[in-house]
Amino acid sequence: MAVYFDHRIETPNPAASPCIISWHNLHTSLAVGSVSPTSGGCVDVYSELGDHVSGSHIERSYQPALLSWHPTKRLLAVGWTMGEILILNEPDKEHYVVPSTHSAEITLLEWSSNSRLVSGDLNGLLVMWRLDQRGRVQGAPLLKLEYHKPLTHCLFKPLAPEEDMAQLAKAAVSGDEKALDMFNWKMKAAAQQEFSFFLSTGDGSIHWVNEQAKNCQIIGMDSPARKLHFLEKKSILVVVTENLLLLQFFVSPEGDAEEISKVKLSGRIGKAADIICVNNALLITATGESVIRFWDLERDDNYVLFLDEKLGFEAEEVINCITYCHAKAILAAGTNKGKVAMWSKVSDGRKSLRTEGKASWKLNTPTELEGNITQIKWGSSKNLLAVNNLSSVLVLSEHVMSSHFHQQVAAIQVAPSQLSLTYFSTGTRHSLKTDMYIKGVFVTKDSVAVWNGKLVTVYELSGPTLRNAGSFASESPVLAVHEENIYTVEPSRVQIRTLQGTVKQLLSFSVLEGNPCMLDICGTFLVVATDAAHFKLFDLSRREAKAHSNCKSLSELMPGLGSIVSIRCNANGSKVSILANRADGHLDSKMYFYDVDLDTMSFFDFWNGQADQQESPSNMDTNVPESTKLLDRIPISHFWDQNEPRLLVCEAMLAIPNSVHPSPKHNQLVEVPHGMEDVLVMSFFSTQEHGLLLQESFPRPTSLQSLLGIEVPHYYFTRKVSEHETVWENMARMCVKTRRLDVAKVCLGKMGHARGAKALREAEQEPEIEARVAMLAIQLGMLEDAEQLYKTCKRYDLLNKLYQAWGQWQKAIETAENYDRVHLRTTYYHYAKHSEAMGDRSISLNYYEKSDTHRFEVPRMLLDNPQNLETYINNKKDKILWKWWAQYLESQADLDAALKYYELAQDYLSLVRVHCFLRNIQKAAEIANETGNLAASYHLARQYESQGDLKQAVHFYTRAQAYNNAIRLCKENNLDDQLMNLALLSTPEDMMDAARYYEEKGEQMDRAVMLYHKSGHLSKALELAFATEQFGALQLIAEDLDEKSDPALLARCSDFFIQHNQFDKAVELLLAAKKAMRSLLKSGDTEKIVFFAGVSRQKEIYIMAANYLQSLDWRQDPNIVNNIINFYTKGRALDLLAGFYDACAQLEIDEYQNYEKAIGALTEAYKCLSKAKMRSPEEQERRQSDIQNKITLVKRFIQARRAYSTDKPEAVRQCELLLEEPDLEGAVRIGDVYGFLVEHYTQQGDFQKAYRCLEEMRSKMPSVNLSYYVSQSTVEAVYRALSIPLTHQSTEHVRHNSVEDGEEVEEAPDIDYNG
Repeated sequence: MAVYFDHRIETPNPAASPCIISWHNLHTSLAVGSVSPTSGGCVDVYSELGDHVSGSHIERSYQPALLSWHPTKRLLAVGWTMGEILILNEPDKEHYVVPSTHSAEITLLEWSSNSRLVSGDLNGLLVMWRLDQRGRVQGAPLLKLEYHKPLTHCLFKPLAPEEDMAQLAKAAVSGDEKALDMFNWKMKAAAQQEFSFFLSTGDGSIHWVNEQAKNCQIIGMDSPARKLHFLEKKSILVVVTENLLLLQFFVSPEGDAEEISKVKLSGRIGKAADIICVNNALLITATGESVIRFWDLERDDNYVLFLDEKLGFEAEEVINCITYCHAKAILAAGTNKGKVAMWSKVSDGRKSLRTEGKASWKLNTPTELEGNITQIKWGSSKNLLAVNNLSSVLVLSEHVMSSHFHQQVAAIQVAPSQLSLTYFSTGTRHSLKTDMYIKGVFVTKDSVAVWNGKLVTVYELSGPTLRNAGSFASESPVLAVHEENIYTVEPSRVQIRTLQGTVKQLLSFSVLEGNPCMLDICGTFLVVATDAAHFKLFDLSRREAKAHSNCKSLSELMPGLGSIVSIRCNANGSKVSILANRADGHLDSKMYFYDVDLDTMSFFDFWNGQADQQESPSNMDTNVPESTKLLDRIPISHFWDQNEPRLLVCEAMLAIPNSVHPSPKHNQLVEVPHGMEDVLVMSFFSTQEHGLLLQESFPRPTSLQSLLGIEVPHYYFTRKVSEHETVWENMARMCVKTRRLDVAKVCLGKMGHARGAKALREAEQEPEIEARVAMLAIQLGMLEDAEQLYKTCKRYDLLNKLYQAWGQWQKAIETAENYDRVHLRTTYYHYAKHSEAMGDRSISLNYYEKSDTHRFEVPRMLLDNPQNLETYINNKKDKILWKWWAQYLESQADLDAALKYYELAQDYLSLVRVHCFLRNIQKAAEIANETGNLAASYHLARQYESQGDLKQAVHFYTRAQAYNNAIRLCKENNLDDQLMNLALLSTPEDMMDAARYYEEKGEQMDRAVMLYHKSGHLSKALELAFATEQFGALQLIAEDLDEKSDPALLARCSDFFIQHNQFDKAVELLLAAKKAMRSLLKSGDTEKIVFFAGVSRQKEIYIMAANYLQSLDWRQDPNIVNNIINFYTKGRALDLLAGFYDACAQLEIDEYQNYEKAIGALTEAYKCLSKAKMRSPEEQERRQSDIQNKITLVKRFIQARRAYSTDKPEAVRQCELLLEEPDLEGAVRIGDVYGFLVEHYTQQGDFQKAYRCLEEMRSKMPSVNLSYYVSQSTVEAVYRALSIPLTHQSTEHVRHNSVEDGEEVEEAPDIDYNG
């Protein structure tokens, strides 16, 4: 499979547009003439990779018209539109101007074989110059002629070759008169001047000119000539005119021309036609159509080639220009859509092109470029292709791409240094960019090996990425990989290497057997072929490769064969298939099969569709349809299934036979059957019983490139790409410079670079634009650019990762040490892993230590060399390493050595464990007792328990602080004495468990009380102590009581101590009880507060409880009132009790208008104040006076209401007197007095006085609704009687120590205030 890679020329003037291109026939020099709208024109020379050749730039103010290279020397003649001619000497970087002769545009510029240069211009001036080796003009012009018409073409008439003259002489001697005439003519021509040429002019004339300045018109036509070509053997001049007339003239030695044929060619007239002549036989024209037209000059036959839309061409696409490469037998064409179409020949190259016809041309997948291609030229000895699209010139070079399929992994080379990898088992794809031009690739499910003939690099699949696992120098042209081994070749032997390149085995071949040159692996078998056509099979299933067969000579097995072209083996090593060359060097049409078990060789011939005589020919016909008989074909590739040893698949291409090897269908030359496919894919079953059986055959689809392999049930092919990925990649590279990430996303999508697109999308989270662009650069392989970008934005963490992935480990370490210390140990670790993979254990060991991972990684790395590992561990003197080594020795059953290293590591658990295993339990007990190691003691305790030694088990459980296990044993075995001590050492939960154990047994209750006490359950301990009269325990418990304890519990304990005359302890508990009371008050638990106050019998607590109860809604609960009175009384707080009675009196008046109860409460308040002993006598007297005044006023109002039934005037008078008292409101509500008077006057019919009382009450109490004190019916009666409207009456409704109308009045609680 070949792909063309384009190299865009690096023009020194980007604004210039290329207009002419010209290749040197031999050297890789490309001349490009360009036009600039500002500076005029220029000419430059470029190398095969598009690099500008220094010193080759020539610039003028006018445009270049023609470019012409010397046939052999690196001399370039340049003709300009103003008539100037210039010679560029590329090697010497010099240029010489030809003496000014022309005054018009140069239209003709041709070199002769003897360094003569002919130039002609638009005015018809023809000049011939002689030039020296350096390109300088020698003397005056050799020839100078005036035609006064534009000169268009110059064709030198070649001299007759010597071999042609000899053949004509022989024919003439034998009596051939025609040969005699031709011989005489050629002799006359040879005797004449050094050169002669044909010259065409713009009026359709053709002249013949020689060195003697003989100039005569030999042909006259109606249309100017477009193409001149001379058929030397027949002395025929072929002319194609602008109107596409094809004329042929016989030219005599004297220069006379005779027309012998005239044909009208098909094509678009008026369009500049591109016409080439191939092998003096085939005329090919492109006239701006979608077809290329062919004309056979000898047979007067013609055919056309079309563009195929299935290969990616467009319907309206037309061909502008054509060129043919004789060495490659490839016809290339440029289209207006920027595509390069290529037709290749499928013949063996022995027959002339004219006899092969249309079917012999195969159209390949186009190379997609850009723009409108106007010029296309093959050139140089390397057969390079130059393409001009008027905006740029590109050089295309052919590269044979590498590919490989193995273990469900396929690798396809898509660029000189890039692979596309597909893992079919997981459905993932990777793009691998390497630092070398890849000449070969071998893949496995875990690794990828690439090489270029000097260096081998191995990549390993690590998660979602491929990492560089190492490189090594090797000049092996082929390579194979199996598991952890790489197989390379060198003279006389095959090297078996590690993945890091270390040679560990050699497979030698004798001088007679030759040098290995081919390798193939299938299953666990390797087949090696040599340049002496020998082959040998090896079994790779063991530690070392072993010979599976003797070395066999192909020429001995099948005489008449030459070299081996391709060799494959099957999965079980029983068959080897071979493609070979015949002794004459041509590819043989047979595929050979070597049976390892039978030591026999058989074959199948794709030319005639038959096997050798040892197999039945009928086997081939059983499964083959008539339309696909295996005839006229040559095998080109073959593969065995990687799992099924009997299944083989191959490709066979169609070929044209020659007279030496005729087809069995035709005893003469064969024409290609119409419609027959070029390549057939065929699968065979190969068995010893039935020979070779055709399983399936089908034409290879045009969308597929070549067969990669087979693994049932799939065939694997390389697929043709539909777009030229290099163009998009170049654009993506430009995006790194311009930082256009939006454009880069499009380019990556066009490239199918899914991994790159994903990486770029993930990099969008990076805040720095440089970091995001650096990720794009990495995906495109532009690592140096990525490095600079990361440095610019100071993202040293990402720079560190780049260096690691790049293999620049010293830079990675320096970056981590100086700028990225957070990742320093990680970097050390990764470098250690890399060094280990490269086989440098000394470096990896050092960096494992620096990364502080050596305690695990170094033993793993050195495990295959226990002696070195032991030395390393002994030198390090590290307890963790000693322990690891001891565990390793124990796993190897070396218990004595293990005990030694466990002791060095101070791993007492392992020591005890091993001694117990060795039944040396006494030694284990000594270690546990001496070290006190908890884990060792626990392990030993379990050993004793399993043996029934409960005493030792309890002892070591205790030393291990596993008290619950010790307690468990004591409870199960009635070891009550030890249980108490163990419980006290253990957790509160274990103490509670032991306490319940003692309590349930009903014995040793003092221990139960103590354990409850120690576990923090004081209430349970006290309860049990009181129940069992454990007075000594009570004293111990009381010592732990404080203000945080339950107040009731404190009070109960204080009573206990008072009963036993321990007043000091009782006082301490009572003091603590005050603090406990404060805590209760904060909690708001009224029931507990009342209970605690009742049992505490402390003055302060009584007062605190009474104050708290006053904050509650005591008005609705007589019990609370009684408790308040009792607590204040018991607390001897009579002044506080007087204040409470005063509040009760006010409540009776405001809420229930019960002045009788109020007087009782006030009387009690006065009594309390009389008995109280307040700190301030003055304050006490003032309060007594206030209470007495209230009592007097309340009594007067009560007496007035009582007297009303017997003496109404007196009652009214007393009320009016009360209203005059200044302090009335503090004892009696004014509204009640006014209400009494209003009701009286209304009943008496004195509405005027009633109204006056209402107005006075309203003025003294403006914010109060009168209906609170006077019924609404009474007010309405007064207003109605006086004919006063109610509209001005206040409608404000404000509650004032009463209830609203219509509401049910609550019944006053029955409270007795008489103490």
